[in-house]
Formats: sequence, structure tokens, C-alpha cells
Amino acid sequence: MKVLVQDADFDLGRQSDAFAAGAAGAGAVVTFTGVVRDADAGGLVAMEIEHYPAMTQKALEAIAAEAMTRWSLVDALVIHRYGRLVPGERIMMVATAARHRKDAFEAAEYLMDYLKSRAPFWKKEILADGAADWVAAKSEDEDALIRW
Repeated sequence: MKVLVQDADFDLGRQSDAFAAGAAGAGAVVTFTGVVRDADAGGLVAMEIEHYPAMTQKALEAIAAEAMTRWSLVDALVIHRYGRLVPGERIMMVATAARHRKDAFEAAEYLMDYLKSRAPFWKKEILADGAADWVAAKSEDEDALIRW
């Protein structure tokens, strides 16, 4: 299990290949990459993501460890960026490896749901009109946790 919290971009292909190569015994590898999106089509200039490093690392490791145990994963990888990101940039990646695809898919979904709602990141949207708004928690993100 590996958790990386970083400001630098990452090479999706390289990370995916390295993860899959190290997942001995896995019959399934699932990856998901989140990108910064502009929900208002042209209104978002950037998203600024802040965090407290020690708190964030510990929280993400706990979420990943829970997934490892709950789905008997062979391995898991979480990469989450912080800093100023523009629309289209990679913001995060989750990879899971398991003996069977159901476990790999479910664990990846669990990680994504918990990272979205429980990871201690604070996001501010910088808009084209100069406004800067903190992103509020969404009820649908909280609702997604109910199934877990």
C-alpha cells in the first residue's frame, strides 16, 4: 500500500504500469484518475487545494488500510495532489489490485467515495470573474458513503 500527497503532477501511465507490475498474484487491477473539471464551462480558472501534511497523510493511509483489509487487496495506491490546479489537470489517482475484479472495483469505489468526503483537503475555486469560493461539502458525496 502506498499513499502519496504531492504538489507535482504524476505520469498516469508510469504509475499504472509500476503498480500493476508490483501486484503479484492479482487477477484484477483497477485504476481511476480524477481531473479538475470546470462545472460552469469556462468559469473556473483554477482550484487551490490546501491541507495539513501530517493530518492528510495519516487520514489517507487509514482509508487505504481499511480498503486493503476489507477487500483483501493485493495492493493499493492513492495519489492526491494539492496546490493550484487548472481545469484538465490530474488531481488524484486510485489503483487497487485484487485476486478478483469485484474486490478491485469495489475497493476503488470505496477509496474514491471516502477520499471525496473524508480526506482533509480544503478546495477553493478561483473563477474567471475574480471570485474565490471555498467548495462546500455536497449531500450526494455524503450519501455515497451509506453503502459502505
